[in-house]
Amino acid sequence: MKYVIIGGVAAGMSAAMEIYRTDEDAHIIVLERGEDYSYGQCGLPYVIGGVVSSLEELIARDVETFRETYGIDARVCTEVEEISVDAQIVRGINHQTNTPFEINYDRLLIATGTSPVFPPWEGSDLKGIHPLKTLTDAENILKHLQEEITAVTVVGGGYIGLEMAENLVELGKEVTMIQSGPQLAGIFDPDIAMLIHEKAKEKGIRLLLNEKVTGFSGNAYVESIQTEENSYETEFVLLAIGVEANTHFLEDTGIQLTNKGAIQVNAYQETNVKNIYAAGDCATHYHRIKQVQDHIPLGTTANKQGRIAGANMAGNSLPFQGIVGTSIIKFFEYTLGRTGINEAEAKALNIPYQVHTSKGISRAGYYPGGETLYMKLLSHEKTNQLLGAQIIGQEGVDKRIDVLATALYNEMTFQQLVDLDLSYSPPYNTVWDPMQTMARKTFD
Repeated sequence: MKYVIIGGVAAGMSAAMEIYRTDEDAHIIVLERGEDYSYGQCGLPYVIGGVVSSLEELIARDVETFRETYGIDARVCTEVEEISVDAQIVRGINHQTNTPFEINYDRLLIATGTSPVFPPWEGSDLKGIHPLKTLTDAENILKHLQEEITAVTVVGGGYIGLEMAENLVELGKEVTMIQSGPQLAGIFDPDIAMLIHEKAKEKGIRLLLNEKVTGFSGNAYVESIQTEENSYETEFVLLAIGVEANTHFLEDTGIQLTNKGAIQVNAYQETNVKNIYAAGDCATHYHRIKQVQDHIPLGTTANKQGRIAGANMAGNSLPFQGIVGTSIIKFFEYTLGRTGINEAEAKALNIPYQVHTSKGISRAGYYPGGETLYMKLLSHEKTNQLLGAQIIGQEGVDKRIDVLATALYNEMTFQQLVDLDLSYSPPYNTVWDPMQTMARKTFD
């Protein structure tokens, strides 16, 4: 069986390794348009900030390991430009040799991921305006930051924007954040996002909210950034306003895409076209709470979907069980955690809900070192089932978000949340976990 995989990072190589383990006669070809395989994209901000010592630390397995140890035909600088679904052939170009190629397949996986949105604003071709997605992007940023730069600007307040703002502050830079909407971290409700704004200001970050970028100016290198409101001097720009699925080459294939370009897949990672699968950031992800196909590109999901795609391509029957929208971000001393749906999503889905907010403490009140937990839970108005959670604090957020994600996966009610047997010792928790105390108040 000849397997062709387009994309050599999280989903693609998870699939390749699962095929390798499952089908001993597999002929696996991986086509990666970049130069690097199987690396941790989520670690890039921390290499730039010096927390992680080098980019090499992020590489799980290099291309030579896949070739020599596992016998995978792993190719680099090899970009697929079209798929002939009837003939089961992929065509493209090798950028190293500038020569076209044509490869037939028995089963094909599309794991092309996403690329940063980079609008064609005036002056966007100036040097010093950076995306952050690949090792090469990070290398360019590290090289630029070696120069005497003080004023830096982060455009966008999502995962990458927040993490890079923190790391740039830690490097001693004067950071400005520009967000076109009214808040940073749009995955949180506005009342929770205010805590993030307060922390950013406390750290000296200049926040420019409700300002839309219109262009850049400078001589060779960027010197200022223009918005609809004003112009601001800057020596460095990180552009982190979102990502888009790398699916432009699928035109005329008949493969079904969402209106945002993500590939529609079923539980077995199959597309609507025979023998073609998709996984990871370029594909849809079933949301167990929303009960719809969603698109929340995260590394955890990409690895899971890649493994499942590989298993099914190699003849097993393994369904993807879906996501509940769990994520976590470090922002200075704060941990920002969320799972399930927020108020905006509940309203959009016409789900009747109730809001529960509270402050808790991460340890027993008499034990030193406890930190405040700012918590917001959503429950179904009629069934009292947990719908979502948002927690911000300096300690213990990750533990509770993971418990709540598990509760969401199992469709638990607030009463069942209270009944959970959770760990307790004064250095780690209160007798009643703060989230259980919140839940109790809804029916005590």
